[in-house]
Amino acid sequence: MDHPWLLPLWIALGAIPGALCRHYLIIWFAETMGTDFPFGTLFVNVSGSVFMGFCSTLIDENISWLNGLVTMGFIASYTTFSTYALDMSKLWGQRRYAPALVYFLGSPVAGWVGLELGIFLANWSSFPQG
Repeated sequence: MDHPWLLPLWIALGAIPGALCRHYLIIWFAETMGTDFPFGTLFVNVSGSVFMGFCSTLIDENISWLNGLVTMGFIASYTTFSTYALDMSKLWGQRRYAPALVYFLGSPVAGWVGLELGIFLANWSSFPQG
C-alpha cells in the first residue's frame, strides 16, 4: 500500500474532497454572512492550518500513502495557506530565522505582486492591438 508510484493516486483521492469542502464552505459562509468580507476564505485558511498542524504531528512521515492522502491531498487542496504555515513553522523550529522571515514576508508580497501582474497581462492581452 505504500509504493511510491501510488503516491499521486493517494494525493488525488484526498485532493478531490478537500477542494469540494473548501468550495462549499466558502459558498455557505457567503450565503450566511454576506460577501462584504471573505469570511469563508478566512475560516478555511485558519481551520486548514489547525488541521495541518494536527495531522502533520500525528501522521508518521514514513507512511507516505496516509501523508499523501491527508496532508498533501486533502488539506493542501482545502487550503494552500496551511502548507505555507507548516513551512514557516519548520523554518522557525530549525532556528533558520532569516529564511523564515524572507518566506513569511515574501510569500504574500510576491503572491500579491504576481496576482497583479497576471491581471495586468490578462487585461493587456485582451485589448486589440492597434
